Parts: sequence; C-alpha cells; structure tokens
Amino acid sequence: MFKKTLCLLAASAVSFSAFAWEPTGKVECIAPADPGGGWDFTCRSVGNVLETLGFVPGSVQTTNMAGAGGGVAFAHTVSKRNDDTNLIVAASTATTTRLAQQQFPNMNAGMVKWVGALGADYGIIAVAQDSEYENLTQLMDAVKDNPRNVKFAGGSANGGWDHLKVLIAAKAAGADNLPSIPYLSYNNGGEAMTQVIGGHVDAFTGDISEATGFMESGDLRVIAVLSEERLPGKFDNIPTAREQGIDALGPNWRGFYMPADADPEAQAYWVEAIDTLYASEEWKSVMQQNGLIPFHPPAAQFESFVRDQVADIEQLSREIGLLQ
Repeated sequence: MFKKTLCLLAASAVSFSAFAWEPTGKVECIAPADPGGGWDFTCRSVGNVLETLGFVPGSVQTTNMAGAGGGVAFAHTVSKRNDDTNLIVAASTATTTRLAQQQFPNMNAGMVKWVGALGADYGIIAVAQDSEYENLTQLMDAVKDNPRNVKFAGGSANGGWDHLKVLIAAKAAGADNLPSIPYLSYNNGGEAMTQVIGGHVDAFTGDISEATGFMESGDLRVIAVLSEERLPGKFDNIPTAREQGIDALGPNWRGFYMPADADPEAQAYWVEAIDTLYASEEWKSVMQQNGLIPFHPPAAQFESFVRDQVADIEQLSREIGLLQ
C-alpha cells in the first residue's frame, strides 16, 4: 500500500522511488474561473501543500481558464489534454450541477477521472432570529401544507446549487409540487440573508461559511445543516436535517478531476497524494483558516458519489422544469 510509504510531516518529503509513477516536469492545476473564488483557491492552496509534502518535483502552476461555468476547462481537458498525467482540474458541486443540467454540451461525468475531495462547505437553511419557524420540520410542514406560502432566498440563480438545496430538503421531507416553491435569486448570499432578516423572505438557503457573520451577530438562526452529522467547533449546536427526520445532504465539495486517458498509475499517484494531503496537519490548518468542513469520501467511493450527485441533481432539475 502506498500509504505505508508516506510521511505526513512537512519536514520529510515523500520518496518518489516508492511509487510506480511519479510526476516529472511541470505540474498544472486548472482553475475553471478567473483568479479569486473557490476553484482558484482549491488549485493554489492544494498546490502549495503538495509542494510542502514533496509530491511534486517543483511547483504546481495554476492556470485560470474561465468560461461557461467550468465548461471551457472541462472541454479543454477532454479534447486537448485527455492523456496528460501532470494535469489536475479543480471541481466542486457547481461542476456536477452543470453536468447534470447539461450545460457542458455533449459532455458527461464519465469523460474524466474523479480524483478526490478535500473538504466541503455544507449547505444550510436558516431563518430570521424572530421567525415563527423553530426548526426544519416546522418549516417543511408549512411547505407541504402550501408550497407557495414559504419563500426562500439564495445567492445562486434559479436552478443553481442554492435553489437545489431547498428542493433536496423539501423532497426528502415529502413535499409535492416542488416547482411551486418560491425561490428568489439574489446577486450573492449577503443580499439574500438581508431580505430574510428584514422579513421580506421566510428562509435563506446557502452555505455555512457565508452565514457565519449573521449567525454570530444574532440576526440569523440556522435551523438545519445539510450534513451527515453535526459540524465541529463553533457549529456543533446546529442540528442536521437528518436529526429532524429529513434525510437531506448538501455538501458543496471541493476537489479534482483529471484526464480520462491518463496512465492508471498516474491516477493512483494523484489519488494517494490527495488522500495524504487531506490527512496532513498542513491541510487541516488550511481548512480551519478558510472555513472548510471535513469531507473526503474514500477514493473507491468518490467517483460513484459524483455520479450519484449528478443523477440526483438531474432528477431534481427535471422535476422543476429546467430539463425536459
């Protein structure tokens, strides 16, 4: 097993001779967006830790390749770099959402290899501090009684990830007529939360990191986090949807894919590199500093997780009329 050969301490670089394949020359990480934001953060921060742990012979070059919500980078990987062993590409739930909604024409999740995830920003549902809704069960009961009576707000477009989190929770709660649930799209999560706090909208849907400030000020009350179990640290008082009888998960994961025709030994190397990086103290520090929550499916399960997420989002998208 590769793991037995690895040293997780920055002071001791990994011995390349322990692997059947190792990178040589330039290692590149494509961030499918302009500098700044989640994908750029993923490439640059992971690149730095890979260098620290000795998984690359030099540095990791971040290439920003914006366009089509990640579609330009996906198409570039599939059509021009499909056997490049020194290439990894940043991905997230936004990637699977666009694949599910067929926004990458003639492309699907099986056209790349999925390497691994390195953390997540979990979805939440929140209400104003003085809201009549004490918990997620009460909120979803109101949705089931009359979907049009409960208005949600988020920072993504209609059909985007924030919108879908509402539908995931409502479907898990047994609500019918999902397209009738009002969702108001704002330019960002901050605007959406302001509308909820001001009493113009009933509930906010977003990620835990963007709600932290309003939670700490006491203006916003998070009634559910869409995670497998309670989040650690200062978030451990927030109940999960599952605890409330609603089996809804909404991780906005951060991770990577790589070219489909790359040497299998190279894939094994990058999977092991990501596994080891995730377990390192260096990466734990990065996660803590940037508000990432633990999320790392085993390598053997990550590809099936991605495919399942694409299938679930596609089904939801059809139910609300985004796909025919």
